[in-house]
Amino acid sequence: MAADSTAALQQPSPEIAGRYDVLVIGGGNAALCAAINARRAGRTVAVVEAAPKFYRGGNTRHTRNMRVAHDEPNEVLTGPYYEDEFWDDLLRVTGGQTDEELARYTISQSKELWDFLFAQGVRFQPSLGGTLSLGRTNAFFLGGGRSMLNALYRTAEDLGIAIFYDAPVVDIDIRDGMFLSATVRSGERDHVVRAGALVAASGGFESNIEWLKEYWGPPADNFLIRGTRYNRGSVLKMLLDRGVQPVGDPTQCHAVAIDARSPKYDGGIVTRLDCVVFGIVVNRDAERFYDEGEDFWPKRYAIWGRLVAGQPDQIAHIIIDHKSVSAFMPSVYPPLKADTLGGLAAQLNLDPQRLEKTVSEFNAAVRPGTFDSTVLDDCRTEGLTPPKSHWARTIDVPPFYAYPVRPGITFTYLGTRVNKEARIVMDDGMPSANMFAAGEIMAGNVLGKGYLAGIGMTIGSVFGRIAGREAAANARN
Repeated sequence: MAADSTAALQQPSPEIAGRYDVLVIGGGNAALCAAINARRAGRTVAVVEAAPKFYRGGNTRHTRNMRVAHDEPNEVLTGPYYEDEFWDDLLRVTGGQTDEELARYTISQSKELWDFLFAQGVRFQPSLGGTLSLGRTNAFFLGGGRSMLNALYRTAEDLGIAIFYDAPVVDIDIRDGMFLSATVRSGERDHVVRAGALVAASGGFESNIEWLKEYWGPPADNFLIRGTRYNRGSVLKMLLDRGVQPVGDPTQCHAVAIDARSPKYDGGIVTRLDCVVFGIVVNRDAERFYDEGEDFWPKRYAIWGRLVAGQPDQIAHIIIDHKSVSAFMPSVYPPLKADTLGGLAAQLNLDPQRLEKTVSEFNAAVRPGTFDSTVLDDCRTEGLTPPKSHWARTIDVPPFYAYPVRPGITFTYLGTRVNKEARIVMDDGMPSANMFAAGEIMAGNVLGKGYLAGIGMTIGSVFGRIAGREAAANARN
């Protein structure tokens, strides 16, 4: 009897099979926004999350804020952030590589996110000190991304949405652009789940190192994955193999420079380093390779992962001195420290003479100015390649500090093409009858390259809401 009871407990829940009006694949912000909207429209909804419950939520667990357009300040946001300014910021970081119609629509719809998320139980707080100076443009979640997720899950459960964990999708049945069913693995059994509409919100493929290597080659072995290990791109690959039109450059991604001592997966936001603008960055050969003061950090921090990825051995080192060590929010790992540059070089396995020469040349090129990290100040270099355009100060006050950094991949931009209804577009250019996408799996429509702090959550929430609404209205078969 005891053995039979144990066996029964190990059996997967039978409720996972069957039919729903809307099936949502994924368990993060975009997926929950879609599920909640579809359920509020009166539809039966199931959410299948590949991760176990503790790790639910994809990369949303590691977020802190989202970028929202708004015309006036409130109790959290310190000033207005108009749609045109938002668009200009996005245009600058993407270099124009964006679908303008979808991008502008995302921005206009972001104005509704505060009220929508608040109604789902999400609460906000003023921006944290040292977090990229985002108090005017970005709404910070009270308790961070995990608290935000917990609020959305509580609402979803209260609405009667069926949620299944440890439930990866292993096959999708699509015929003539119409979704029919998905095969979901639970335990050791596969279950066929039929639905009238599909919302794909299962993230990118950043955790699939072998897929990354198809585009990056061997350097991808040195990449660290800031977010979830469960975003392996299996659903994305199924959709593309079944006639969905791709969008985005597979080598483009949200990649920042993170502490090289971070774990391979799930290091999260605490591994990011925001001290680049306060010092210089050198590669394995102790040489600078890019302008550390090109623009405000929120508009440039996400280029540094790709920059480091292009360096020998995918490694770089941020060098600062004592006068800058308390000017930024530190990483979870303490900096390396030495009284001399030579001593610091020894800890970093750099050539001491080369590092001293690089720093000496940088110091000689610095022109005096009024240092102010909140504006594009007049502290710059002259006659130096690459230059440092702003916030250039000599590195000459011991002790000296260094952070080793590697590329930290957050999410990839290859995805599914969608229209303004979040409807997936097929290879023949026709929109699917009943398939929709939201979040990182379609973010490449808006982000051709580059990144703007907080916009990933914006895209996920905006298109999650749209996908849920449209899936509810277009449930077929």
